[in-house]
Amino acid sequence: MNPRSQQFYSIMARGGLRRGRAIAPEGFGITPEELSRPVTSASLFGNDAPLELEVGSGKGTFLVTESQARPDVNFLGIEYTRRYWRCAADRLRRNDQDNARLVLAEAVTFIRDHLDDASLSGVHVYFPDPWPKTSHRKRRFVQAEHIELVAMKMRSGARLRIVTDHAKYFAQIDKVIRSSSLRVIDFDALAAAADSQEIVGSNFERKYRREGRAFHTIACERV
Repeated sequence: MNPRSQQFYSIMARGGLRRGRAIAPEGFGITPEELSRPVTSASLFGNDAPLELEVGSGKGTFLVTESQARPDVNFLGIEYTRRYWRCAADRLRRNDQDNARLVLAEAVTFIRDHLDDASLSGVHVYFPDPWPKTSHRKRRFVQAEHIELVAMKMRSGARLRIVTDHAKYFAQIDKVIRSSSLRVIDFDALAAAADSQEIVGSNFERKYRREGRAFHTIACERV
């Protein structure tokens, strides 16, 4: 490999380029330290539009597509993995999505410390890490105390939607949601982000669909 190619792949490994293009998350990818508390549509977007939260945005497919389809709603994504955060925030920048931002943070801490009670109009949790090892299950996002925290941040009538491909994790999810203060409702596919064959149209859904995996869904609302 020549020196130029070595430099290119070295930069790619650090997340500085993607397919020869510089990744620039600035302006759309933010950190908690940059934000005033509480985070609201007014403080983050300068308007009073409804605010919806996506927990675990990954590469940002749902966040980008859904914010494009619904410009009258503000979207805030949370992503813990820096390389995904950089990639997804760069996609928001390239699409000039003024109604969407992505924060690099641990979800539970951010929700607890940065969001007001009754401030969210919707919450999306799509293909959360199942942490399949028994010793790691305490790291799962969907746990009783976390869902009650999320419920506190939801407005009356706000909906929480969850999708997973992991059957054993879904058994826990289903039990937690049905035992929570939220009311279970029918899961309606989000046509804005998904095509006619999809549920939510996220990157993980498309990957797992190609692999032939089964999906499990649940939706609930605050009453």
